[in-house]
Amino acid sequence: MQVKKVLSYSAVGFVAFFLFTRPDDAAKAVRGAMDTVYTAADSLAQFVSHLS
Repeated sequence: MQVKKVLSYSAVGFVAFFLFTRPDDAAKAVRGAMDTVYTAADSLAQFVSHLS
């Protein structure tokens, strides 16, 4: 349990450091993740619509 807590705090610290030191790159990473989610949702919607 202790290792999980240390890894969680380390991940949060890294994200905060990345956000404050390189905000443009952080925004690009978030935009890329959101584009991936949008593309996956669109593909799933097309798949379901073709089932009918």
